[in-house]
Amino acid sequence: MRKTVATLALLTLALPLNLAATLAALLRSLLTNTPDPARATDAKTVLISGGKMTKALQLARSFHAAGHRVVLVETHKYRFTGHRFSRAVDRFRVVPSPGTTGYAEALVRIVGEEGVDVYVPVCSPAASLHDADAKAAIEAAGCEVLHVGPDAVRTLDDKHAFAASAAALGLPVPDTHRITDPQQVVDFDFSGREHSYILKSIAYDPVRRLDLTELPRPTAQETAAFARSLPISEDNPWILQAFIRGQEFCTHATVRDGELRVHCCCESSAFQLNYAMVDKPAIEDWVRRFVAGLNLTGQVSLDFIEAPDGRLYAIECNPRTHSAITMFYDHPGLAAAYLDDDGAAVRPLATSRPTYWLYYELWRLLRHPRTAPTRLRTIARGKDAIFDPRDPLPFLLVHHLQIPRLLAGNLRRRKDWIRVDFNIGKLVEAAGD
Repeated sequence: MRKTVATLALLTLALPLNLAATLAALLRSLLTNTPDPARATDAKTVLISGGKMTKALQLARSFHAAGHRVVLVETHKYRFTGHRFSRAVDRFRVVPSPGTTGYAEALVRIVGEEGVDVYVPVCSPAASLHDADAKAAIEAAGCEVLHVGPDAVRTLDDKHAFAASAAALGLPVPDTHRITDPQQVVDFDFSGREHSYILKSIAYDPVRRLDLTELPRPTAQETAAFARSLPISEDNPWILQAFIRGQEFCTHATVRDGELRVHCCCESSAFQLNYAMVDKPAIEDWVRRFVAGLNLTGQVSLDFIEAPDGRLYAIECNPRTHSAITMFYDHPGLAAAYLDDDGAAVRPLATSRPTYWLYYELWRLLRHPRTAPTRLRTIARGKDAIFDPRDPLPFLLVHHLQIPRLLAGNLRRRKDWIRVDFNIGKLVEAAGD
């Protein structure tokens, strides 16, 4: 619990500076009398879920800037998200947790009460399938849903099924095997393989997803012991996948009827909180062929590895919004790309700065003082993904209401946590959401 108390103390120390910056931004906004954008002639009401996450805030701001009305939703646990206080949010509504009784019904009710035209889910891994299952009922209420259907979610979220689907389209993926029993790893013939292998949970695992232990281990006994230490079962399958060394990339794609409408690509890592656009035509071509081959509509995030010899492999796909969407913070065409069927795909502007999360950069600086020059360069050259001088309240209230409230709750329950994720707006916990 000392970690929780120390984190609350650090956030308290930062509060006066954050409050001063927020008040200065609000005062400047009042003095310059910056008006809200006029409603577009074809203005729509857009419902956005995942209100605790920065990517939901970014989409809200983009739709608002284009003259649309935004309704933001979040579950009861995260109802004090700082994003609800954004000037881009016209209405904030609380819904049951995805997968619980009444979730789909609550969305349908909000669609009717708010006159929603388009629902853009900003899903957590746990919510993707539930939003897909709710799609038919929401569309029956007269609201378009920009999310892949239930069958596609099951395919894309299943790392083995995704690899098989991509391979069937002639697209390169690492050698991948479905594992439902540790004995399958023990019996696997690693001899003569070009690459070592890693085990990855098919279900989202916020802790073990960062484990890149290479197999085989030095001895067969160590390999068996490692495999048996993981919760692998018929009900919780994993994959054994070739470990390709090289540069990792992450992408976001918004797609309509198999046509790419939004694309961005960044260098990536296992725990990514810095996003800078890189132009990789081969990756964009892979994405285009994949989404066209499956005729997808929705948002998908694909991860790639580029081997030293230039060969490209897709390693997994998440049918959800990627946090790299924050790179579109100044793009005037993002809302139209989401809502319209025609036009060229949009990418981050060439003048856009890389995005980062200030409190995360400061935390890294405190933990590793020698990285100070790198951290300061990141801050000087980039843009904080939450802070906007025209809309400063989310930055203040994410860090000094949303996160402290979650920390205080864990302190009260004497519950441990692994790290604070300012991007997703939550505490990362074992077996968490």
